[in-house]
Amino acid sequence: MSQSSSGHAGPGRATALVLEAPRRLTLQEFDLPEITVDDALMRVEACGLCGTDHEQFTGTLPTGAPFIPGHESVGLIEEIGPVAADRLGVVTGDRVAVEVFQSCRSCERCIEGNYRHCRNHGLGDMYGFVPVATPPSLWGGYATHQYLSPDSMLLKVPHGLDPVLATVFNPLGAGIRWAVTVPETKPGAVVAILGPGIRGLCAVAAVREAGAGFVMVTGHGARDAPRLEMAQRFGADLTVDVTVDDPVEAIRGSTGGLADVVVDVTAKAPGVVAQAVELARAGGTIVLAGTKGSAGAPGFAPDMVVFKELRILGALGVDVPAYRAALDLLASGAYPFDELPRRTVSLGGAADLLVAMAGEGDETAPVHGVIVPEQGGPR
Repeated sequence: MSQSSSGHAGPGRATALVLEAPRRLTLQEFDLPEITVDDALMRVEACGLCGTDHEQFTGTLPTGAPFIPGHESVGLIEEIGPVAADRLGVVTGDRVAVEVFQSCRSCERCIEGNYRHCRNHGLGDMYGFVPVATPPSLWGGYATHQYLSPDSMLLKVPHGLDPVLATVFNPLGAGIRWAVTVPETKPGAVVAILGPGIRGLCAVAAVREAGAGFVMVTGHGARDAPRLEMAQRFGADLTVDVTVDDPVEAIRGSTGGLADVVVDVTAKAPGVVAQAVELARAGGTIVLAGTKGSAGAPGFAPDMVVFKELRILGALGVDVPAYRAALDLLASGAYPFDELPRRTVSLGGAADLLVAMAGEGDETAPVHGVIVPEQGGPR
């Protein structure tokens, strides 16, 4: 891993971390782009990390050409063209959160609001995934500055919301969309959330806001014990370590039945799909939001989907309405997001934090990891 300890760029320059190959982040400088009438430049204040980040870093997720990672960015608009300012409703100095997807705003999928499947963009050019060879290089949040294209979507951050805390807009937006919007969770619903990471905790807050009647969260082993404790603070009625107790028996014992909605946010755990089917009541809904990295699902019995008449839905990414709701909920202070086990580092500390979040080494992984590009040093 090659990194410089400095995170400060010279005049007219940006400093960024480039992932050149698995486990090889290098600190590089780039010219700041010239901003035209329809694009913008953001000074990055904070960039949240998720499972995708450490999978990119370790090589679990193949990435190809060198690029600047980071797709949960919050920062200040440093320069913006007049057309972009009018379209986005922001001006220089505004604090904004960046939607990871771009949208052409003209294809049928964008017009209908399904811009995650934009015919001119999509997964290939999400922020934090674009090669540095693509001008103007600054496409990710592991940098002092991030370029915002004409097809960007931005959200104003509520006044007074700390930028590090504001990066939770991404996982909380996921919790809202995956656990409420996609499954159409109704007040009084019994909800099972599989996985107590930051997106699982965010899902707890989301379904509580939606009026869920009972919420169970599952985890796996000692590593998840403190996260399950945190889930209770977010409003979970029942937490279950699946290495100790049977979650199906546990939810039956507490509610007399099974879950109306099951939300699977576990990663690289294909066996959990079978568990989700077991936990869902007849006529219930399962949302699969955590990618498994596997072609199969051990123990999955397709006939149970038929017998129970289950609705199984996949959820890819978030959307602007969910992000707006997330920022408002963060600003309300209704849930203890500011008390999440969190670690912030400068650009120079990013590699060590990513290693910890990947579960490697002796260091306990934080629930929430954040890169603060101009922070004085790792901490």
